Amino acid sequence: MARYIGPVCKLCRREGIKLFLKGERCYTDKCSVTRRPYPPGQHGQGRIKLTEYAVRLREKQKTRRIYGVLERQFREYYFDATRRKGRTGEQMLGLIESRLDNVVHRMGFASSRNEARQLVKHAHILVNGKRVDIPSYLLRAGDKVEVREKSRGIKYIAASLAQVERRAQLSWIELDKNNFSGVFKGAPVREELNEPPIREQLVVEYYSR
Repeated sequence: MARYIGPVCKLCRREGIKLFLKGERCYTDKCSVTRRPYPPGQHGQGRIKLTEYAVRLREKQKTRRIYGVLERQFREYYFDATRRKGRTGEQMLGLIESRLDNVVHRMGFASSRNEARQLVKHAHILVNGKRVDIPSYLLRAGDKVEVREKSRGIKYIAASLAQVERRAQLSWIELDKNNFSGVFKGAPVREELNEPPIREQLVVEYYSR
């Protein structure tokens, strides 16, 4: 399956905010957005006036990059959301937040979504006691996610869990650090999805133009 393998710090600089793509580095002074708070490239420090279309495009790109989803799959989440009851933007975020790789990251087993994706792909994660190696697997309310017992000695899993208190506490995720497990309780609460901030209505406007 295709994935982005280029320098992720450039993505944060392009969007002008921290997307938290490199785990703990993003919380330090080494963060590229802190050191060079302007877009990459020869003309990065020039003044750029964005059109309405460009504003929506940038918001769509930012949201897609936060979750590490490529364009085709991201568009499918949008169209799936349009068929559901409720606000399309919130439904779209709910679908993406219920991805297994995202939940593994949210629970603190990985310091970034790329790291979480690697854990899932390498079969270190169990869902309801069964091994699942598909990062885009959509969880349902009540699903139990845990690190496989043989994989609990991996150093970066323990290091990530040790820093989990630095992240926002989410009401739809229940974590049991001692047992390397957690429960996905259901749809996310929109008010808790503000780090980094997402303006999903602009994404809806981009696709519905």
